[in-house]
Amino acid sequence: MEVKIDFTKSAQENAKDYYERAKRLEAKAKGAEKAVKDLEAQLERMRKESAAKEKKAVKVREKKWYEAFHWFVASDGRLVIGGRDAHQNELINSRHFEDNDLFFHADIFGASVTILKDGVNADEKVRREVAQFAASYSSAWKEALRSVDVYALKREQISKSTGKGSLGTGSFLMSGEREWFRNTALGLAMFVKDDMLNTVPEAGLGGAIAEKAVVILQGKDKKSDAAKRIARILGYDDLDGIIRQLPAGEFYVRAAATASDK
Repeated sequence: MEVKIDFTKSAQENAKDYYERAKRLEAKAKGAEKAVKDLEAQLERMRKESAAKEKKAVKVREKKWYEAFHWFVASDGRLVIGGRDAHQNELINSRHFEDNDLFFHADIFGASVTILKDGVNADEKVRREVAQFAASYSSAWKEALRSVDVYALKREQISKSTGKGSLGTGSFLMSGEREWFRNTALGLAMFVKDDMLNTVPEAGLGGAIAEKAVVILQGKDKKSDAAKRIARILGYDDLDGIIRQLPAGEFYVRAAATASDK
């Protein structure tokens, strides 16, 4: 080790200079050591955040086929699907309407074709749930009607043929006696279960098992504002997904009690 001595200073002064220099170097070394430790800690945080994001990205839920439509699971476990437009109404009738199913439709121009799977074996409570769902996804909501009549028919009562040709997209020939659900009130509810946003008729919310739920009625809020309120209450950040499940019209949204609160 090379030591430089200033001969203009005494031995004590030279020793003092080296002591002061040693202290400065020690302080720099400690600062460098702290900077290294801080950098290592920052890198570890970044690694954990990156791993968490990757894990979340991997956790992408595979959508079910029926999520392309309006849908819900009735209180007895039966699946219900409804068309979002005339083309989906046509698709549901041609591909998903089977012999034991029931066809529901609000008695108003502009309504969703709603199918209750295995509906011929469903009880009246479930049928009324489906009737409210069909009513809510009809033009009655946009027209601010509080209720609308809904009817149900079996597979053999629905046809596309008039004997003179096929009807247009979304139009059907109906025959025979209908099962009526008069003055069916409009109303929906939403909750999140297993990372999936569920929209059900208000009448079907009682059987839902969820920490949070909202009731959606007719009101004065625009769709975008209603969606934001729903997102806040449910803690669900997919606004587009919420908007997609709302009917056309204006809304009033409130938090609701669920089975988990009882």
